[in-house]
Amino acid sequence: MTSPIRDSDPTPTAAPTPPPGCPAHSGQAPAGQGLESLHGPEFAANPSATYARLRAHGRIAPVELAPGVPVSLVTSYQTALDILRGPETFSKDARHWQALTDGTIPMDNPVVPMMMYRPNALCSDGEEHHRLRSAISDTLDRLDIHALRRYVERSADFLIDLFGPKGEADLLKEYSARLPLLVFNQLFGCPPELSDKLVRALSALFDVTADSEQANALLAETLFQLVALKRENPGPDMTSWLIAHPAELTDEELIHQIVVLVGAGTQPQQNLICNGLLLLLSDERFRGDLAGGTMLIEDALNEVLWKDPPLANFCVHYPRHATTVDGHRLSKGDPVVISLAAANNDPYLLSNRRGNRAHLAWSAGPHTCPAKDPAQLIASVAIEKLLDRLPDLELAVPADELEWRPGPFHRALAALPVRFPRTAAKSDEALAEMAAAATAAISGAVGRTPAVARADAPDDGSDGSGETPDTAPATPEPRPEPESGAEHEARRRWWKSLAQWWRRG
Repeated sequence: MTSPIRDSDPTPTAAPTPPPGCPAHSGQAPAGQGLESLHGPEFAANPSATYARLRAHGRIAPVELAPGVPVSLVTSYQTALDILRGPETFSKDARHWQALTDGTIPMDNPVVPMMMYRPNALCSDGEEHHRLRSAISDTLDRLDIHALRRYVERSADFLIDLFGPKGEADLLKEYSARLPLLVFNQLFGCPPELSDKLVRALSALFDVTADSEQANALLAETLFQLVALKRENPGPDMTSWLIAHPAELTDEELIHQIVVLVGAGTQPQQNLICNGLLLLLSDERFRGDLAGGTMLIEDALNEVLWKDPPLANFCVHYPRHATTVDGHRLSKGDPVVISLAAANNDPYLLSNRRGNRAHLAWSAGPHTCPAKDPAQLIASVAIEKLLDRLPDLELAVPADELEWRPGPFHRALAALPVRFPRTAAKSDEALAEMAAAATAAISGAVGRTPAVARADAPDDGSDGSGETPDTAPATPEPRPEPESGAEHEARRRWWKSLAQWWRRG
């Protein structure tokens, strides 16, 4: 998930080189000590303490990402930037991972599904990366951002109307996790019975549980079903557009492009919404502004992306050959993980970050997240709509008593309990009718012509590949036919079923 960072952006003051004999030179943990762990409840409760200890090793430190999986973790902003921008030295292709290919790390290790090679833009380099990324970027370019905003607003209203009459809610389970699901359904043309499976599978992968291998199989099976469905019945949705893209993606490639998009658009998205809400509801600097109606939600999200990014440790790279970086020896094919959270909070960075968007929460370099603009829009609208509908919202427990989900990759709350004055109750039938009508009116939320500039394109007009992109205007697609009575009834039944299901849950 990161906005491109330009050479003119503020960069940190150079950190001192680790002294000879420091573990950072050898890549080994101090004698008599085990590796720092990035898994388990202790790390989840206070990752900053772990990052502080790791900085004693230098800019890169050895850690255990999961049981039996040692990696080098980058905690320096400038070093992270150098690696993210260094594809000639560092590959994204996990087939370089020596310990996995030789069986030292078994395929059933729970961290493998998040790190293994997949034929998608995230795990590829060079020309193959450019081909696969173009399919994603061109598809994202077709989003109608204004219609997307309206769909997020209507979906947020639907969810708030479900839990509003109770006067209390777990905003993680009942709002932040469900809203990306509704958006995913719309953007990818995915029926709810498939999207629910996808979200459950992705949640298990991010948590790095013993069920990760089974979750990975469920993810692949479900996406095969979605691709087959859209090949037979294409529509104005991102899945159909990926299928029709000139890159001519195979079914396997299609599935794994969707894995990237869904992976970034569900778990990290819900974490961004939750972490933003937590900041707004717990930090006195923001609470006063909220009461006065002057708080800019974008500022709060920017602070979250700096200090508590939803994807805390990822951007796995593999050295193409043995190399030394900032005094730390990296062996060929050994994983190097960027700590986006630690790098953003590098003590050598300039302290004034207000309005500064040079954080690494969206990554940087060739693999900068192409969906950062829609992702930030969804989070911003979700928070704005909630605070507008429930202005007296407050935490139900002190912020320091909230629990965080274990897992090396994400910064994710286990729950976000809140209370507020009750709202008027609406029947499932009324909710379904309102939601169906609103959805039909904005069914072009994946629009017909490019509505925004390429999110990953640099300011010079190139696409980052050294070539000038084709700027010829896209041929507008025909507007969809007005929804029939039968279609509206089917949509209404779907929303009603969803309302009943979530009320029971």
